[in-house]
Order: sequence, then C-alpha cells, then structure tokens
Amino acid sequence: MARFLFCSFALVLLYPSGIDMYLVGLPHIARDLGASEAQLHIAFSAYLAGMASSMVFAGKIADKTGRQPVAITGAVVFALASVLCSIAEESTLFLTGRFIQGVGAGGCYVVAFAILRDTLSAQRRAKVLSMMNGITCIIPVLAPVVGYLIMLRFPWQSLFWTMAAMGMLVFILSITVLKETHPGANNRGHSASVPPEEKLLNRFFISRLLVTTLSVAVILTYVNVSPVLLMEVMGFDRGEYSTVMALTALVSMAVSFSTPFALNLFKQRTLMLTSQVLFLAAGGLLATASSNALMLAGITLICAGFSVGFGVAMSQALGPFALRAGVASSVLGIAQVCGSSLWIWLAAIIGLNALNMLIGVLIGCSMLCILLLLLIRPTAHHEEAPQQSRS
Repeated sequence: MARFLFCSFALVLLYPSGIDMYLVGLPHIARDLGASEAQLHIAFSAYLAGMASSMVFAGKIADKTGRQPVAITGAVVFALASVLCSIAEESTLFLTGRFIQGVGAGGCYVVAFAILRDTLSAQRRAKVLSMMNGITCIIPVLAPVVGYLIMLRFPWQSLFWTMAAMGMLVFILSITVLKETHPGANNRGHSASVPPEEKLLNRFFISRLLVTTLSVAVILTYVNVSPVLLMEVMGFDRGEYSTVMALTALVSMAVSFSTPFALNLFKQRTLMLTSQVLFLAAGGLLATASSNALMLAGITLICAGFSVGFGVAMSQALGPFALRAGVASSVLGIAQVCGSSLWIWLAAIIGLNALNMLIGVLIGCSMLCILLLLLIRPTAHHEEAPQQSRS
C-alpha cells in the first residue's frame, strides 16, 4: 500500500512545482528572451491550458490501458518539455514548452487520483487526500525558495533542468515502484459495459463536481488577487506579503494534516459543510472588515475552509467509480481548472476589483455548496466497499 501512496504524492507534486518553481526567475527569463514580464505571465495560462488539454483524454486512456502507462508517459513529457523550456531562446518556444509541460503534469495529476481510488476505501481515501492537500500547500512556499537558492549560483535555465530531473525521478518511480492498480487492467473487455452507478451524469457526482470546482475557484481567486489585496489594498510591502503567504500556507498544512484525525470524530458531510461555512464567514468578514487584522482573519478562514473540505469532497466524487476512476478524475480536473479560469475572466470583464472578486466568489459559492450538500447525500452504492489491499 505504501508504494501507491508514495507514487501518488510524487505524481501530484509535478503540477504545483511546474507552476511555482520558475516564478523567481521570471525577470531573468524575460530579459534573455527579449520579452516583458507581463508577456511571460501568459506562461501560467499556457501551463493550465496544457493540463486541461491532457485531462480530456488521459483519464479515458488510463481506464483502457491502465494507470502505469499514462504515469510513465506524463512524466517523460513533463521532463522533455522542461528541457525545451531551458533551451528556448525566444518567447514562443518557451510558451510552447510550458504548454507541453502542462500536458505532462495533467496526465500525472489525473492518474494519481485514479490510483488512490483503486487502492483505498472511502474513509481512508478521504484522509489521504486531505494529507495530500497539505503537502501540496507546501510547494508554493518551498518551490520559490528552492528556485531562489538555485539561482544564487546558476542561471534560470537550471530551474527547468531541476524540473526535468523531477520528471525523470517520477518516470523511474513509475517503472520500478508503481504497479498497475486498475481493477480491469488484465481484462481486455472490462470497459465494454459501464455499470449504471458509474455513469457520469448522476446527481451525486455532479453535486460533488460542483462543490470541488467552486472550492478550487475560491482558493485560486484568492491566490490570483492576493498580491493586489495584500500590497495595494492593505498596504503591505513585498516582505510582509511573503510572510503572510507563508503563514497562510502553514495554516493550510496544519488543517490538512489535522483533517484525518477529525474524520475519526465527525462525518464527512459535517467537514464539508464546515468548509463552506468557513468560506461564507470569510466572505462576510472581508465585506465588513474595518482593519487589516480582520481582513487577515478572513484570509485565514479561506485557507482553513479549503483544507478541511476539499480532500473529503474529492474522495466522495471519486467514490462511485471503480472502473472509470480515470475518466472521473479527468472530468473533475477539467472542471476545476476551467471553472476557476472562467470566474476570474468574467470578474475581470465585469470590472470587479480584487476585494469584491474574492468576496463574490466566497459568498456565492459557499451558499450554493451548502445547498448542494444539504439536498444531495450519498446513497448506498456511493459508499463503495473497500478495495482489496495491494502490497
């Protein structure tokens, strides 16, 4: 069992590492490629577009051919694309490399969740996904620090060589440590018929899809507006901004690692409702805050709310799918990436400022999620039997 947990964590970590590690080198990359920093910020969108593109087909392939081939391919693509970014001499090639990096990371991301669905029972999976969320929260803090230390002695290209090495490490793990987990991998006809409870168009899956997508929209909106909110609205300097981001990441980690213990005491639905109530309270606090201290309290509630509920909601969303966990993971990933991007784009079109953008998504999403959680509960076949343990 430990091998699957270790490999899943490694597969997931490629995604945030590809986002956060290179940011410290952005001014140097812009200078060497003859582009503005603003132009190279498109690299973030290119990366997410690559992830969404690969998620469209990665899950279905993983359900037909197995998890291991997709993990191996995704890791190799991520590594080769990182090399392409490192040798780029103009911005178009660099952005192409970033898109392909996203393709590799997206495939690995989908497979990681499918592996956990294959190998863990519902309760244990909820605990592991909560811990995975905590580890993911470490990356936005550690990756820029690691990038900064690398650039003290080496040029920015070394950041992408480091990512390439990470991709190759995941490739080696996928070949030597990871074993196939798909329950029908050895049965060529396993995908011929889909059980009724594994149809994607059912109200329970759609409800959890919406809950996870809206929760991701909240946290990504916060990340997107945090520089403006903290430095322009609240008047913090760059050092204070970095400190606040590090402390909120620590809050997320602490809550994520505490959630498995909370699951021993409370029902999963209770934790998911708690998550949304914290979002709603954060929105109210930010809307009425008269001091920076109250606004910081609201920001803390956002991080705690996401950490306490997201892993549990993801676990429930994957619960009904024994044979189609790859497709379900793909649909979840695409919805989360595209839904968040759509909200941020719409808010910019409407002309909402950073604070109102965050308040709007907190209050609107939390109220809708609370309604969904109250109205749509798991039925008997959504509480799947534990998978047989694999060593």
